Amino acid sequence: MIDTVLNLLFRCPHRRLTRPVTPVGRGGVPHGGTYVVCLDCGKQFAYDLAKMRIGKPLDRSADAGVLPPEPPKPRSSKLKYAFWAGIPAAVVLSSMCKGKKAPEQRASQKPRDSAAARARKAGQ
Repeated sequence: MIDTVLNLLFRCPHRRLTRPVTPVGRGGVPHGGTYVVCLDCGKQFAYDLAKMRIGKPLDRSADAGVLPPEPPKPRSSKLKYAFWAGIPAAVVLSSMCKGKKAPEQRASQKPRDSAAARARKAGQ
């Protein structure tokens, strides 16, 4: 009753529709009728593929819906996230290790004078 009153007051023209969708099972066999959905109001309509026409609105009950009430959730792998988080950490650690030298290595590496610098010192 409320739906019909609201529909009379604020009628949706159903101009923006999805493409026709036919649910298909794992074996490639259709297990439901073809339908379209209004993108403005979300109402689902039956669709006749032979006539290429929109039919009557479909019921939106929890038991008999076009789409399953809870679609399967994507699998998330904690190992994959740990791997991708470890790559930047490894890059940072390797750059830190390359940048630091041991104190005895710094002392043993004295700057070498070039031949021109030695000649200037000898000439003074």
